[in-house]
Amino acid sequence: MMKKKSISASKASLVFFLCQMISALDVPLDSKLLEELSQPPTITQQSPKDYIVDPRENIVIQCEAKGKPPPSFSWTRNGTHFDIDKDEQVTMKPNSGTLVINIMNGGKAEAYEGVYQCTARNERGAAISNNIVIRPSRSPLWTKEKLEPNQVREGDSLVLHCRPPVGLPPPIIFWMDNAFQRLPQSERVSQGLNGDLYFSNVQPEDTREDYICYARFNHTQTIQQKQPISVKVFSMDSLNDTIAANLSDTDIYGAKPVTERPPILLTPTGTTSNKVELRGNVLLLECIAAGLPTPVIRWIKEGGELPANRTFFENFKKTLKIIDVSEADSGNYKCIARNILGSTHHVISVTVKAAPYWITAPRNLVLSPGEDGTLICRANGNPKPSISWLANGVPIAIAPEDPSRKVDGDTIIFSAVQERSSAVYQCNASNEYGYLLANAFVNVLAEPPRILTPANKLYQVILDSPALIDCAYFGSPKPEIEWFKGVKGSILRGNEYVFHDNGTLEIPAAQKDSTGTYTCVARNELGKIQNEVQLEVKDPTMIIKQPEYKVIQRYGHVSFECIIKHDSTLIPTVIWLKDNDELPDDERFLVGKDNLTIMNVTDKDDGTYTCIVNTTLDSVSASAVLTVVARPNPPFDLELTGQLERSIELSWIPGDENNSPITSFVIEYEDGLHEPGVWHYQTEVPGSQTTVQLKLSPYVNYSFRVIAVNEIGRSQPSEPSEQYLTKSANPDENPSNVQGIGSEPDNLVITWESLKGFQSNGPGLQYKVSWRQKDVDDEWTSVVVANVSKYIVSGTPTFVPYEIKVQALNDLGYAPEPSEVIGHSGEDLPMVAPGNVQVHVINSTLAKVHWDPVPLKSVRGHLQGYKVYYWKVQSLSRRSKRHIEKKILTFRGNKTFGMLPGLEPYSSYKLNVRVVNGKGEGPASPDKVFKTPEGVPSSPSFLKITNPTLDSLTLEWGSPTHPNGVLISYILKFQPINNTHELGPLVEIRIPANESSLILKNLNYSTRYKFYFNAQTSVGSGSQITEEAVTIMDEGKMAMASRQVDIATQGWFIGLMCAVALLILILLIVCFIRRNKGGKYPVKEKEDAHADPEIQPMKEDDGTFGEYSDAEDHKPLKKGSRTPSDRTVKKEDSDDSLVDYGEGVNGQFNEDGSFIGQYSGKKEKEPAEGNESSEAPSPVNAMNSFV
Repeated sequence: MMKKKSISASKASLVFFLCQMISALDVPLDSKLLEELSQPPTITQQSPKDYIVDPRENIVIQCEAKGKPPPSFSWTRNGTHFDIDKDEQVTMKPNSGTLVINIMNGGKAEAYEGVYQCTARNERGAAISNNIVIRPSRSPLWTKEKLEPNQVREGDSLVLHCRPPVGLPPPIIFWMDNAFQRLPQSERVSQGLNGDLYFSNVQPEDTREDYICYARFNHTQTIQQKQPISVKVFSMDSLNDTIAANLSDTDIYGAKPVTERPPILLTPTGTTSNKVELRGNVLLLECIAAGLPTPVIRWIKEGGELPANRTFFENFKKTLKIIDVSEADSGNYKCIARNILGSTHHVISVTVKAAPYWITAPRNLVLSPGEDGTLICRANGNPKPSISWLANGVPIAIAPEDPSRKVDGDTIIFSAVQERSSAVYQCNASNEYGYLLANAFVNVLAEPPRILTPANKLYQVILDSPALIDCAYFGSPKPEIEWFKGVKGSILRGNEYVFHDNGTLEIPAAQKDSTGTYTCVARNELGKIQNEVQLEVKDPTMIIKQPEYKVIQRYGHVSFECIIKHDSTLIPTVIWLKDNDELPDDERFLVGKDNLTIMNVTDKDDGTYTCIVNTTLDSVSASAVLTVVARPNPPFDLELTGQLERSIELSWIPGDENNSPITSFVIEYEDGLHEPGVWHYQTEVPGSQTTVQLKLSPYVNYSFRVIAVNEIGRSQPSEPSEQYLTKSANPDENPSNVQGIGSEPDNLVITWESLKGFQSNGPGLQYKVSWRQKDVDDEWTSVVVANVSKYIVSGTPTFVPYEIKVQALNDLGYAPEPSEVIGHSGEDLPMVAPGNVQVHVINSTLAKVHWDPVPLKSVRGHLQGYKVYYWKVQSLSRRSKRHIEKKILTFRGNKTFGMLPGLEPYSSYKLNVRVVNGKGEGPASPDKVFKTPEGVPSSPSFLKITNPTLDSLTLEWGSPTHPNGVLISYILKFQPINNTHELGPLVEIRIPANESSLILKNLNYSTRYKFYFNAQTSVGSGSQITEEAVTIMDEGKMAMASRQVDIATQGWFIGLMCAVALLILILLIVCFIRRNKGGKYPVKEKEDAHADPEIQPMKEDDGTFGEYSDAEDHKPLKKGSRTPSDRTVKKEDSDDSLVDYGEGVNGQFNEDGSFIGQYSGKKEKEPAEGNESSEAPSPVNAMNSFV
């Protein structure tokens, strides 16, 4: 519940009593209201009870009080009235009760010692201050005294007494030397609480003449010095020498050597002592012991534990310190001093007394006339304090009577008070250790209601948040508060509102419809008042795109988004924080409207970034973590341990992983003996491992380094480890990749891969090379060679198998027995050609060849395959020779047949076959002749249409470039095309093969014709070529049309033509609609089903033309002719398999001789094919067709 508000410090001191009311009447802390209300005096500031002043400065005794009307002040000194007007050294500050005693202008501080008390009084009562005891501080000098030097034996205890002069307040004691350096203290030498310097046992180094005790009086800022004290320590050796020199030889005497002694207490003395301390103070208990060796002090509490968190040990555990003591700390505390010879102890009985302290201090009382109230004053202490009451500074027993007041011990009861009952009451709680004095007033007020909240104050809140609308009020008796919404609204009630005692109206979750005017009404029996305020509900501020967690590599760029939505009437401010602090002052941080960008990210940018959006009403924030990752730092502190001949343990310390866990460590080595400066991979271990057992090879000077790996990459290599040289040994392994291949027919070249330097295992690396002819020799032939990788054996038979082995050796011995490999001596060219070569012609472009394999012995090497050489001799159709271009196909392995693709039809070919080994080709087989059959010809080389007349056209053509056989005829097909691109009936003419031109007669005038032309052999027709041409217009018809112009000028003719045109237009529109709905034209459907123009049917009933569309490959030429766009002839497809095709210069084949390529071409469209119109028919063309 909201019953109080804070005010400024200046106002708080004015009316602190208003915070302590126990009646139902609360007075708001409003400055204007407080200035108008009457109130009794209240002491707001006063000097401390025990006031020690500096005798050199003016004495200021504070007494400040507030009240309405402002109070007047008076003082008593030592219980009697202090008339300040009679002492010219004493003045009182204006509008204050504070006294200023002028000491600096001749006054004496000692003359003003005493007990002072201030009284503040107005018409409603009188308040009094504490008794303030004024005492000037004192810092007296040390008395003159003669200090004798302290002569003490080594090991004895010693106490140097300080005995400072009694000052006010007591001085602070410390020991120094003549150079103003503090004397060192320890368990052996320390200063006690009384200021004395204690030596548990003295040592020769304690000898000095400047032990000086200083007393510092803080109040006067002075330091007093005691005369220096001299200490001389005699060692046992020097003391014995002195005694021996002064005694006769007959005297049997000598100083005993330093002896160890058990502990004894220097302070406190005896076995028990008592200590009284007041509640809330600091308890200090001390035990200092003598002994040799120096005793150690330990503290315990008998029957309990030392209080935790409040117990401290000082002065090398010689002082027990307990802060803020209470009655529970009473008891027996034992200190125990112990060394190796024994122990001693002392018990201090502690009693905690208590000056009075408040349980319930009296609180100010503000009442309305006729109300009841109580003042309660309860205090505690040890012993229990007595309670006494005063009224306006006078003991209540002799104060004026008030019928509404009744005193009952520590309580005053008020009944049916009146305005004259206003007064200030004092409660005094006292015991032998002190007193407490508290003022509490009773203020009886009769006031009509007042509303302190400003009129028309505007409150703004966020949607769904609580709305607190103030109605600060005051009145006596306490007014009743009612709330209304709107000018004529009804009183607010119900669970949706909360009504606070201080008048505040709370709407727990404000909505948009909560916006409006609210009226507060306050009334009591003395009057009524109302006030209007305004409430506005705003949309909340939201972060609709929050920053997200980012992982970024070092030196990259990163951006955090913070997109907000807010009420349009509020102005947001966006602040970015890093780790809840301001962003670094760095130009790399770029703050945009909706984002924060960090350029060139470094490790120090790692952290949490927070976007804070503030408005005058709300604040929202969102955070995201930035993790900066990088390659790990290199490992360090590499150490080699457990050195053995063939193994060693390597350990290291990982470097910083830079926020990306280390996944593995790569270990590399350097062979400083054989390959200095070259690092080799040794092994890799998981990232959790920091030691590894490494296998070593003999005769290697090892250095190791470690590389850390994480998801970002590899670290820099570590610093190399120390070097470790392994001992020499026999080779562990033999050379690898041993081969025997002859380079000449009479030799054997033995090769191998040499061992690496570290594989030699020792100095003097050599190789023992051994060989023998397989299945012929029993004995090995061997030779030892230097560190090379090849040896040549001469004088061998051609291409025979050999068993070969190569063994490594060094100065210490041989490697293990090597394994044997099979090699062959050198190859020579094959001796025999393949026989029984046969050719089977499959079709006009493909043939299959067969041969018998040669004996393997005649190959004289590794059989690699066979090569077929073939070439075209001549074309059978032209009987003309040309340059012979040989083609080669290679068939891998021991194949005996193959396919020859890509042959030309109707041609004569030759071929031969040769065997191939690693040395080369053997002799060729005898040439084999074969011929390919006829094929279909290519298209005629050209087709020209010339000399157009009314009814004829002249056609000229060239023979096919590739006749592929004997031409037997040409086939000409043609058909007319009308103005709507419809095709007429197809006419076919066969022309002898020896003709090269033809005149077509009886054609229609002014008509376009399309021609299809191809050649034929006995096998079939070849690709066709197409052209278009137009016959010329009849001149007579043109003249007739000219004469009809005159008729056309006649009215009747014009009307007739218009009717005909209208009818045609209607028909065309119907036709046009039907055609658009039809999809494909009928002719196109027929053409799709029949590619050959010969089977293009005419309409059975009337013989009219079908439909025709000019395809892209039949674009018209100038002067009414057209040429085909593509005259490519598609070769006939072969159904034969290509598995047996060989490898050649004109194709690709697999190792088994299969052909990889393929043949393809574009086939010329057949006549009347592809006649789908490329554009919709127009009415103009349709009308032309009727002309």
